[in-house]
Amino acid sequence: MDYILRFLAGGLIVSAFAILGDVLRPKSFAGLFGAAPSVALATLTLGIINQGVDYVATEGRSMLLGAIAFLLYGFVVCQLLMRFRISALAATGSALALWFAAAFGLKQLIIG
Repeated sequence: MDYILRFLAGGLIVSAFAILGDVLRPKSFAGLFGAAPSVALATLTLGIINQGVDYVATEGRSMLLGAIAFLLYGFVVCQLLMRFRISALAATGSALALWFAAAFGLKQLIIG
């Protein structure tokens, strides 16, 4: 039964975000809206059903902190690529430590 719920919730949410991505311009948003938000909402939906509200609150907070860390990572990678013109592999590899530091630092700061 759990797999059926996962399939239905995930499929419905992914489809809704795919439609949203199709409507928005530029089309590069379609991939953005087809992936992370839909998977996150499916995870939270199943979390409410199976684990309860406290579990989902912790998961949602963790997702938010991870998103903030990823935003910082993306900004740094863009700066390295655009300003310093280093290769994509070097930019992403060097900023990866920053992403982990930011994610775990925010976790320690907020959650403890």
